[in-house]
Formats: sequence, C-alpha cells, structure tokens
Amino acid sequence: MIPLEPLANLIDQVYARILGAIIDRTLLPGQRIRQNELAERLGVSRQPVSHALHLLHRQGLVAESGRRGFEVTGLDPARIRQLYEVRGALDALAARLAAERSKADAAGRAQLEQALRAGRAIDRKTPLARLIALDVDFHSAIYRLSGNPAIEEMMAPQWPHMRRSMATVLAELDYRESAWSEHEAIAGAILAGNATAAEGAASAHARSAGRRTEERLRAIDEAA
Repeated sequence: MIPLEPLANLIDQVYARILGAIIDRTLLPGQRIRQNELAERLGVSRQPVSHALHLLHRQGLVAESGRRGFEVTGLDPARIRQLYEVRGALDALAARLAAERSKADAAGRAQLEQALRAGRAIDRKTPLARLIALDVDFHSAIYRLSGNPAIEEMMAPQWPHMRRSMATVLAELDYRESAWSEHEAIAGAILAGNATAAEGAASAHARSAGRRTEERLRAIDEAA
C-alpha cells in the first residue's frame, strides 16, 4: 500500500485502500490492524484511519480486538452460501428484466457488451484485483440494464463481502475461464431478449459460484 494524496475525501480513500487490502488478502483474516502503523504506511494521520476502520467494523469486515484495536474478520462459509442464495435470486430477476429491456436500451446493451469484451480479454497473468473488478462490472451492467435500481441498491452493501469471497476462487486459474464462459451464456441470452434463458443462466451461475466458494472456504479452514 502506497501513501495517499491529501485530498478532501481522505476517509473514503483510506477506507478503499484498507478494503482493497482485505479483499486481496494483503491483510489476512485474523490479522491485527495497528492504527499507528497503518497511518504511517499510508502517509496520513490516525484520524482518517480510525474513521475508516469504524466504517469497516459496521460492515463486519473488521472486528474489535483488545483495547481500541481491530482485526480482519474471517469468512464464514455458511454466511457466504447464504449471501449467494440471495444474490442468485436477485441476479436471476435482474437477468430476466434486462433481457426484456435489452432491445429498448441501447446504452445499457452497450455497457453490458463492453463489460463482456473486457472479461474476454483476461488471461493467466491478469491480476486478481482486476479479475474481481471485471466480475463486479459485468454483474453491475446487468443490474443497470434491468431498469430496477432497487436491485443494485440491495446488492451494494454486500459487494465487499462478495468481493472477498470471489478472491478465493478467482485465484484458481481454471475457474477464471469457466466463470466467463458462464457470463457469456448469461449475456448472450440477455442480448437476444430471451428472458427465460437469461434468468436460468444467471441463477445457475450464482449457484455454481456459491457452491464452489463455500467448498473452497471450508477447505481453507480445514487446512489452517
């Protein structure tokens, strides 16, 4: 983590930097976060670090540890499965609505096509952070094309947890390709206006991702 520029939105920048370190496992589950050390590494005072950590605490990404300290929370496989169950329902709805609207929303179609093209460009050297960002961009494009902003609003608080869980499986080279093959199927059905196929493909993708993520997290726990 490199020092930040002293801009007005410093708390947001510190929050984003710590969150990124939690997601890419620079900060590991169970790792103690020392505010003074973190502030020094980021080149800021303790105040924005303290505010950012309290925001992360409210989201369940860090927990109190000792006197005025925090540590990175672990990923609960059962909780992640539950999140994927909810996400599967929302993704299926979003895909169906997006397919029904796709021919009438040229800008939304273009955004989805762009997200798909970006995903097709990944290779074995693509950084993990980039893989996660591309995955989120793809699903977000579907949410917007659905025309129902409540879907994206409901998913927004869960993305930090989902992004953490995604890092555990996107690090596996074989899953990178299979995940985007499934994305291709979802996007193809949406762009063709096939609501039934889009809904089914999105639901199947969420179930597959949730199952694989839970299995991977349990394997990590058993190996610890």
